[in-house]
Amino acid sequence: MSSNGYLRKPNVLAVDDQPANLLALEAVLETEHNIVRAISGDEAIAILEARDDIDVILLDVQMPGMDGFETAERIKAIATCEDIPIVFITAVYYEHPHIKRGYAAGGIDYFGKPFDPDILRMKIGIYASFRHRAQMLKERERQVRESEELLKVGRKLSAVLESLPAGVLIADAEGRIVQTTEEVSRILKSVEPAERDAYGEILGWWDTGGKAIKDHDAPLARAVRDGQASHSKPLRIRCCDDTTKTIITSTLPLRGLDKRIVGAVILLQDLTETKEIEEAFEERVTNLVGLSVELEQTGTR
Repeated sequence: MSSNGYLRKPNVLAVDDQPANLLALEAVLETEHNIVRAISGDEAIAILEARDDIDVILLDVQMPGMDGFETAERIKAIATCEDIPIVFITAVYYEHPHIKRGYAAGGIDYFGKPFDPDILRMKIGIYASFRHRAQMLKERERQVRESEELLKVGRKLSAVLESLPAGVLIADAEGRIVQTTEEVSRILKSVEPAERDAYGEILGWWDTGGKAIKDHDAPLARAVRDGQASHSKPLRIRCCDDTTKTIITSTLPLRGLDKRIVGAVILLQDLTETKEIEEAFEERVTNLVGLSVELEQTGTR
C-alpha cells in the first residue's frame, strides 16, 4: 500500500446473510467509510484472502452454515488478518456466555440489535484508526528497510561504478534519485547538485526538456514499477545548458532480500559525445591521408 493510500476512507467488511441488514449498516457508516459486503463467512474469507486493505470487520453471529464465531476463528488464522478488529453484531446471541465466546473467537466488541448508530459509527472510526496507524508503522518500517538495503547496495556498487566510463544513477522504489556519480553531472552539463527534497531525492540533475529520464514510460519508471530491465536504449534529452544530445541508457531493477523491488540503477552514456569523438577521429585520419597525398605529390615534382 502506498503512503497516499492512507488518505482513503477506511474499508469496513460487513458480513451478514440478510441484505437488509447490510443496507442498514451501509446507511449508518457510508459517509465516513467504504463498505465491502459479504453474505456468508466463506465469502468474507475469500475477500480477505484477495485484499489487504480491510480495516474493520462487522460480523453477524447468526448465519447459516458457518456462523460468526467460526468465521472469526478462521479469519484470525489467516496470517495477514490477525490484527484486523472484528466487531460482532447480533439480534439473538447477546447473553453473557455468547459474548464471552465472541471475545474468545477474536472479537474486540459485541453489539446487540437494535444498536445505537452513533455509538457504532464512533467505535468503528476508532477501530479503523488503530488499523491505519498499525499499517502506517509497518509501511514506514518497510521503507526504512528498503532504504537501508538500497544504501548498502549503493556503497557496494560505488567503487565499481566510479570506474565505469558512464554516468550512474541509483533510484529508490519510488523512482527518486538518491545517488549519482560525477559523470552524470558532466553528461547533463550541470553542477553536482547538493540540495535534496524531503524524501532525500537529489534535485536538479535531470534534463530540462520534460525530465525525459523520469518520464512515466522511461526505463527508470519501468524498472521500479514492473521490474523490467532495459539495455542500450537511446534517449533524446535537453541538458541543463539548453543544448540537446542523445544518450544511451541501461537500467536494472534492484531487489531486496525479500525479492521486492527496492530501487534501480541506471547507466548513462553520451552517444552524441561518442559520435563527436568518432567524427573528430575520422577528420584527423582524412587530414593525415590528405597530407600524405600532398607530400607524395610534392616529392614527385
